[in-house]
Amino acid sequence: MKFTLKGSIPALVTPFHDDFSINFDKLGELIEFQIENGSAAILILGTTGEAPTIDYDEQIEIVKYTVAKAAGRIHVMVGSGSNDTAKSIKISQEFEKLGADSLLLITPYYNRTNDSGMKKHFEAIADSVNTPIILYTVPVRTGCNIAPHVVEQLAQHPNIVGIKDATGDFSYSTKISRYLSDEFVMYSGNDDTIIPLLSIGASGVISVWANFDPKAISQMVEAYAEGRHKEALALQQENLDFINALFTETSPIPLRYAMNKAGFGVGPARLPLDELSDSGKAVIDTLLEAGE
Repeated sequence: MKFTLKGSIPALVTPFHDDFSINFDKLGELIEFQIENGSAAILILGTTGEAPTIDYDEQIEIVKYTVAKAAGRIHVMVGSGSNDTAKSIKISQEFEKLGADSLLLITPYYNRTNDSGMKKHFEAIADSVNTPIILYTVPVRTGCNIAPHVVEQLAQHPNIVGIKDATGDFSYSTKISRYLSDEFVMYSGNDDTIIPLLSIGASGVISVWANFDPKAISQMVEAYAEGRHKEALALQQENLDFINALFTETSPIPLRYAMNKAGFGVGPARLPLDELSDSGKAVIDTLLEAGE
């Protein structure tokens, strides 16, 4: 399956009201904001969207709303991963029925598996749907990774079309870059490593920062693709302090504060995520003031 999705893909914040219910009107505004500012796709129900604290019925409503709101104007990627293979198959099939354009599957966390179990987990889910699947590895959160030789094997599956690499390990990234093709692509999963991963063949980034400034990231990826490498690198470097500030505490806590401070009105996080610390707020405030 040839997979041509390239560019900036924001991992959308899920907006909440003050009572922690989902703010669908605000979600609609965020979707329109991304479309207007050149994002290639949107990811919903990812880590940034606080999927672990959004129950099944809410997830269904979010996917329904997002697909209807997008109305074919932007690619809709949906997180459907779990550390329970059977559960992930169920929700992947449901999201496929609701119109997801692709599915993002995180590695099984906590009950970490061996290499053969990792391969069988992803293959079982991929066999259960027709929607393209992107693997997602982020060892700092899950405590496990997809071994390069397993990535090589999974890249041969006709329904597994890519990987979001949030390892921050350039040696690992370079090893799996050997398996990239028109049928298997890579996305940077970290905003501070967009340019390095583009340089070894990544097709773009699945981004936290793009919630806040989608145009800058879209321009960066486009500039790199067009051979304007110094211009792209300059954009990465100019925004590095703000990118780093978004990860001073567990994401999306700093992002949510920054967006609310800037007037996006995405509301509070759900527990166990809490408000940003005073020191974290001071860093964000200083950077926002400097950018005015």
